[in-house]
Amino acid sequence: MPTVAPLDIEGHVAGAHFIGDVPFFAASSGEIHRLDMGQKVSEAHDGLLTAIKDTATDTILTGGEDGKVNRIHADGTVETLAEAPRKWISVIAAGPQKSVGYAVGKQAHVRLADGTVKTFDEERTIEGMAFAPKGMRIATARYNGVTLHWVMTAGAPINLEWKGAHNEVTFSPDGRFVVTAMQENALHGWKIDGKPGEEPRHMRMTGYPAKIKSLSWSAKGKWLASSGAPAAIVWPFAGKDGPLGKPPLELGTRANILATAVCFHPSEDVVAIGFIDGMILLVRIDDEKEILLRRPGKGAISGMSWSKSGKLLAFASEAGDCGVVDITG
Repeated sequence: MPTVAPLDIEGHVAGAHFIGDVPFFAASSGEIHRLDMGQKVSEAHDGLLTAIKDTATDTILTGGEDGKVNRIHADGTVETLAEAPRKWISVIAAGPQKSVGYAVGKQAHVRLADGTVKTFDEERTIEGMAFAPKGMRIATARYNGVTLHWVMTAGAPINLEWKGAHNEVTFSPDGRFVVTAMQENALHGWKIDGKPGEEPRHMRMTGYPAKIKSLSWSAKGKWLASSGAPAAIVWPFAGKDGPLGKPPLELGTRANILATAVCFHPSEDVVAIGFIDGMILLVRIDDEKEILLRRPGKGAISGMSWSKSGKLLAFASEAGDCGVVDITG
């Protein structure tokens, strides 16, 4: 039976991540809590907006209402990488070779390991950003689509157009697809591995009753899980054309209780699903077998992540009732 080690933090917690086997919890207040031989706290921001894992450096990147982009190290040290005074940093991305992407209004910035910053201008406010899995390339999500930029070369950007507001963007692990979460309760995808000059193919993934705030790729990139429905909606990406013409799986269905966070295991085709009532289920893709990891709590699950070994799952909550699940227990 899985065991849960609870951690109560005051207020909304935006995310949970591991550095090594130590869980870190990023509170919206700007405090970073870690469970490392007891509970320890670092002050990162005057108001935190986003926190993501940088797997290349095994650190956590954060953005805040104070206009700072910070790197959180294993010992809780806070390193400021960039500042945009009087601006909010809610869009950040982790890239290769210690590069970090962040957006300020209509500008995307990429800070390289030596401190050099490359800047790219868009016509619309940037709502999401991601690095391609290979090569120094970024995607920026905006109103009416996505722009692809090569960071180190002066080549013309590629515009992937689709009407509507695109709030998040992600590349498939093999780099063949770009997928966005939209304002209108839908995902949109482009197949970008065609021949030179060939138009990217579109994929419309619709039918969600709520906004999609969480996306997670399976370890080998065969599946993309998403929140925004009373189940995890999991799209197949194994074939040549991804989900074109194929229905998604619906895992962990719970009547009218929305899934708010999804997180694939680092090596197995199983996905953790967090719900608006605080419950967490683990569901295996092959046979859709479910295991209850956590009973309902005080607040909606706002983020989850696995330890590298895949034995521990850290979860964050909108009400601050966080914790770590040991699935070997």
